[in-house]
Amino acid sequence: MRERDLIAHHLAPLATSAAARGLTDDAAVWAPPLGRELVMTHDVLAAGVHYLADDPPGDVAWKLLAVNLSDLAAMGATPAGVLLGLGLSAAEDDGWLAAFSAGLARGLDRWRVALWGGDTVRGLAAAVLGLTAVGTVEPGTALARTGARAGDGLWVSGTIGDAGLGLAIARGAAPFDTALLGRLRRPEPRLRLGRLLVGVASAAMDVSDGLLIDAQRLAAASGVAMTVELDRIPVSPAAAARTPRDDDGLVSLATAGDDYELLFTLPPDAKGPAGTTRVGTVAAGTGLTVRGVTGALLTLDRLGFEH
Repeated sequence: MRERDLIAHHLAPLATSAAARGLTDDAAVWAPPLGRELVMTHDVLAAGVHYLADDPPGDVAWKLLAVNLSDLAAMGATPAGVLLGLGLSAAEDDGWLAAFSAGLARGLDRWRVALWGGDTVRGLAAAVLGLTAVGTVEPGTALARTGARAGDGLWVSGTIGDAGLGLAIARGAAPFDTALLGRLRRPEPRLRLGRLLVGVASAAMDVSDGLLIDAQRLAAASGVAMTVELDRIPVSPAAAARTPRDDDGLVSLATAGDDYELLFTLPPDAKGPAGTTRVGTVAAGTGLTVRGVTGALLTLDRLGFEH
């Protein structure tokens, strides 16, 4: 399918925002809400790295959108529009593109985000899919990784490790479970929670590469030390049925990526919103400390996923 046909048949019907100008111009034109600051992010999904070749194309589109919106959620931003970049190989045929576009449409509708434009190219050895997401916040209110203070509590939303178990299922290495596979392929950006944390959380980020490695990054950005207590990590019933609640089992969940939950710090006496769990503490110093289920300090060779 030629680029102009791809745009006309699959993408233009999704670009209903006035800012997209029907995808007929070289760029989108958008008037931000008066008095708001822009928050922008760009993430890439590469075939064979971030998703498997036989993953449903609609789920690939959903995830591409969701992981970018998760970055906006971590800043407390309200999403407005996205720009799509499709680097395609011969494997992405007309049927793949139709299913991808349908999945993208579902995500745009679910999170009330506009498709503003983008670009496509063919001829790559393997697909590389990019998306830029733009959101807004009240001036000076964007959440950051840099504000955690000694005495704060360390909190996380949802449950941890489901997507890692979902990856084992997708690879055929574990028994099938719809919920776990869904957590891998169709993550939910915590947009509402991010907005609730504005003016409340001292620091925040999303969990993309694993709870432990992202806690280490949050500590480094804030110039503090953090302790994660494994026995506090929230685990779903599906994950609990497959994973022993011992140090090895909980470390495996806490070092798996693709959770796309929010990790944040709150003042000592603050209580996290519904659906969040306190998993550790912040202290003066540097680095990450991990306590096992008996309270013993653990020495770990790997904290999470790194490219």
